Amino acid sequence: MRKKILVVDDEKLVRWSLSRKLPEWGYDVVEAESGAEAMKAFERESPDLVILDNNLPDTMGTELLPKLKKARPGVQVIMATAYGSIDTAVIAMRLGAYDFITKPVDNLKLQNTLKNALEAASLKSEIAFYKEKEKKSFGMGHIVVKSESMRKIMEMTEIIAKSEASIVLLQGESGTGKELLAQAIHYLSRRRDRVFLAINCSAIPENLLESELFGYEKGAFTDAKEQKKGQVELAEGGTLFLDEISTLSLPLQAKLLRFLETMTFKRVGGLKDIDVDLRVVTATNQDLDSEAKSGRFRRDLFFRLNACPIHIPPLRERIEDILPLARYFILRDDIRFRKGILGLSQEAERLFLEYEWPGNVRELKNAIERAMIFETGSHISAQHLPFRPGPGPAAQKKQPAQPIDPGGMSLRGMEKAMLLEALRKAGGNQSEAARILETTRDTLRYKIKKYKISLTDVTN
Repeated sequence: MRKKILVVDDEKLVRWSLSRKLPEWGYDVVEAESGAEAMKAFERESPDLVILDNNLPDTMGTELLPKLKKARPGVQVIMATAYGSIDTAVIAMRLGAYDFITKPVDNLKLQNTLKNALEAASLKSEIAFYKEKEKKSFGMGHIVVKSESMRKIMEMTEIIAKSEASIVLLQGESGTGKELLAQAIHYLSRRRDRVFLAINCSAIPENLLESELFGYEKGAFTDAKEQKKGQVELAEGGTLFLDEISTLSLPLQAKLLRFLETMTFKRVGGLKDIDVDLRVVTATNQDLDSEAKSGRFRRDLFFRLNACPIHIPPLRERIEDILPLARYFILRDDIRFRKGILGLSQEAERLFLEYEWPGNVRELKNAIERAMIFETGSHISAQHLPFRPGPGPAAQKKQPAQPIDPGGMSLRGMEKAMLLEALRKAGGNQSEAARILETTRDTLRYKIKKYKISLTDVTN
């Protein structure tokens, strides 16, 4: 589709010359000889670019320029000025002009300027589109939750995201959705229009990780042919996500601690401190407190990271989320596979609830995708699921408890007895019973269903 250019100039000869030349270069032309006429043509024709003379009969181009940019911020404007009018050109650039040309017009320079301006506008529009798409994809509404524990986590996440907290720690088993939560924190914050960068610390060799984080100066080592900015510097103004933070070596932990304390760093081989403004979200599937006590992780770094901790419980402890997540992935994948699958069969639902999901949400997502590929009916059947209950709750229900000794009690029986005792002490209040047992309410409810404990059992 041909781009449309509005030429605003009170000199008839200039307009005539451009109206002949621009179509040769593949553009459509609209003309205006005054500011008032230019505004009418701008609103009527919606041009992609404006060539604007500064000296107009009824106004100055530098006065018209802000009005054009306010009406359509994305439009590109090239200012035409008399030869040597540098001050006017500088003012125009500050007001939002893409570039300026001097009269008499150099056709080759104008052709290149038009090409570059329209390409820049197209790229800017594309970037804006993908940024908006990312916001919709990673906002809070994209995370499926039903359990009370995850609702509380979402509330905490939103509070932290909108705060000025610069360091956040996400802890949870592999596959629980730590990176998705990190993205939600970014897109709910004031940093949403800046970059979100992610690094998996365990995926980069130890000898390369420091330069990947902090960059390096030319000549810092044999292959450093030129200066390179690291991820910390590239994330300026935005969010840096450091996954598997527990795998960092102790020397690099010390350097990370210094950076987090000062928000300054040196490139490898550099002497100058560089200041940055960004949020750092770290994540791990390890218990950092235990790692710190064992000496494998610096305690001072743990204390710094632990300022705003969020613990994501495993899927087996929030069974209320299992079926809603399954339905969400079915709906999403059905758009891709176009198979008209409506949901899970009753038997598949039962298996989903009985399975312990060691791989958490990631495993559930992959299970749905595999089943969607092979399913030919309207609902996913049990035969297409890549798992069976195995050692989970269902298997435990089917197998008789093995006594420790002829007069003893099985582990299963002991756990059930502890649950009953806590519920009796709490007068049947599940939240209080969970507090007594030092567990979550979702885990308690899961265990109650697992052992089929009823209100009668508690009151007896």
